[in-house]
Amino acid sequence: MPFSTEKSKRIYERTLGVLIEASSSSSRGPANFGKYPIFMERARGARIYDVDGNEYIDWMMAFGALPLGHAHPEIVEAITEAATTGAHFATATPVELEVAEMLQRIVPNAERVRFANTGTEAMMAAIRLARGVTGRPKLLKFEGHYHGWHDDLLVSSNVLPPSALGLRSDPIKIPDSSGLNRTALEDTIVVTWNDLPALQRAIENHPGQIAAIITEGIMANMGVIPPAEGYLRGLQELAKSNGILFILDETVTGFRIAPGGCQEFYKLSPDLVTFGKALGCGLPVAALVGRADVMDALKWGGVLHYGTHNGSRIGMHAARANLRVLTRDNNASFRHTWRIAERLCVGYRELFKKKGRAVVVQNVGPMFQLMFTDQPTIRDYRDFCQFVDRAAFQKFVLSLFPFGVYASPSAALHSIVTLAHTDQDVDLTLEASGLALDSNN
Repeated sequence: MPFSTEKSKRIYERTLGVLIEASSSSSRGPANFGKYPIFMERARGARIYDVDGNEYIDWMMAFGALPLGHAHPEIVEAITEAATTGAHFATATPVELEVAEMLQRIVPNAERVRFANTGTEAMMAAIRLARGVTGRPKLLKFEGHYHGWHDDLLVSSNVLPPSALGLRSDPIKIPDSSGLNRTALEDTIVVTWNDLPALQRAIENHPGQIAAIITEGIMANMGVIPPAEGYLRGLQELAKSNGILFILDETVTGFRIAPGGCQEFYKLSPDLVTFGKALGCGLPVAALVGRADVMDALKWGGVLHYGTHNGSRIGMHAARANLRVLTRDNNASFRHTWRIAERLCVGYRELFKKKGRAVVVQNVGPMFQLMFTDQPTIRDYRDFCQFVDRAAFQKFVLSLFPFGVYASPSAALHSIVTLAHTDQDVDLTLEASGLALDSNN
């Protein structure tokens, strides 16, 4: 039966004049998919099914929010239990305490825990907390890093022509959106990533003014770009020696790279850490954790942080079940995802070499991306903007759909290996990729 997405097309046409870009997030709309996105209907394990009945191996996994795959039985059971006994109370609940205690055991620096709904919200709380505790106004963030869609950090996160970026020594701050508060970015300092001398200069240029240095542990908003050896430890030391709080954004990397995230993997001691995505295993659950002397400033009369749905009861039940599965059998799930990812990435490297295609496969554990470039590696935002052929990547991913493989068509995002993926999924994906490359020639 020939591949068809005719029902998706008809549904997309119904969205016109109702939804903006067919959904509630621009990353899901036609900008990434061409004429219209594919509308998904159901999923289980590593498979997702669209409204036309097409089956795909899913490597996008809700942008990394599903570390166990789709509809894991223990997550389904936990959500059902919570829903049948009351969806949300907006009161103190025992399950909220249980999840917080689990985070304390898993995450190295989680002396205190505060729940939110999304990574964006957790980062907003972290920023306010850092400013309140230090009494300093400025924030330092890095080119290409994305920390949510709020005003203070929504700058220099989108792919742009290299000529627009300015010099590495003095990056141009480029707002990512219209409608930002006109003064929101005055206190935001932008620095190139993976460059300790540049970071040191920025700190020296703003003595006593910087409240926090904010970074991803792995740059995940430009595919997958790992930190240079020793870079994050050096960043941490510069922050500490200058009285600046070190905020590690693990919205993307948390509960995927290691049980304790990048701070465990790279042996870091951040002051504050934000989590989202994978924590709720498909439900909107986020957390801000960190040092007790910093976090305790959230007490009544200090730094305000409210939220009716913070620590939502259904979300807490899902998070508890998720963390139980992830850490079971001495963290066996992480060993599985790292092994499957290594097989897939090695297979991709061999395939592209065999096909004579200039593609670099970059990954850290279960996070991976295919960089269509003739460069040996992509080491930062500027490399990505200058050297990665995003159109070629999009064409390749869209050509995978008829062969039963689904991934995000945006080169600036990445793919994810989960507990649900198997060796057979790797074999089928590599076979489909070879057929897709042949069909593109």
